[in-house]
Amino acid sequence: MEPAGRAGAAEAQSLGSQPDRPPRHRIQRSVVVNGAKRRPQTQGRGDASASETVAGLAARKAAARLLAAVIDAHTPFDGLTDNEHGHPQYKALDQRDRALVRAILATALRHRMTIAGLLARRLERPLPANATVLSHILHVAAAQILFLDIPDSAAVDLAVTHAKSDPRTLRFSGLVNGVLRSLARAKGAELAPTLAATTEAPQWFADRLATAYGAARAEAILAAHRHEAPVDFTVKTDPSLWAEKLGGIVLPTGTVRVEKLQT
Repeated sequence: MEPAGRAGAAEAQSLGSQPDRPPRHRIQRSVVVNGAKRRPQTQGRGDASASETVAGLAARKAAARLLAAVIDAHTPFDGLTDNEHGHPQYKALDQRDRALVRAILATALRHRMTIAGLLARRLERPLPANATVLSHILHVAAAQILFLDIPDSAAVDLAVTHAKSDPRTLRFSGLVNGVLRSLARAKGAELAPTLAATTEAPQWFADRLATAYGAARAEAILAAHRHEAPVDFTVKTDPSLWAEKLGGIVLPTGTVRVEKLQT
């Protein structure tokens, strides 16, 4: 009987030389932003517990959640932001954060088409139809970058942290970072032309307004929708004093009108 080593060698010679098997490679999808590939992070559970202590994150999460309720579930804005009967995620915030959520949400809805157009320029292909959570995170951050008095870096960083905290968007945190930083750099050159090119309304609605009111009046109505409605205060005494305190004007009726409330 041959030793085991010789038998193994003889068997190998009889089989002849065997080609090496190609090594297995783990294929990971990549996302293209402005022509440059960004490899998304490995899928896994978002680190929600660690992100809960990040200042300002709860307000951004609430804004994205409420935006989803308005866009996807067609829930009325006023009902979601009611201080007594509103969405639980909204009511859990303090008054300052509630005001911020309302400002973000109103801005994201008022300028939805402009925001969508500027975000789309930064993606080689549209987001999948089922990527609604990712879309809402991007819209909430873009509303802050383009229209609100919030530092771009804060809006971007909080959006990236938000994406990392959710398992559905964790692997797209790099895309969120790249798209929003590109948007922040280009807003000075791109925002005004994009605003001029859209009415912020679906074409069917713009056409219906023009039919009902005429082209010029319809254009004025759509332009007014871009701006926050003024708030009128009826005061018991000294409207001039209250107008000065609130940064408003006194109307002929004695009412104090404030064009934009400070949050």
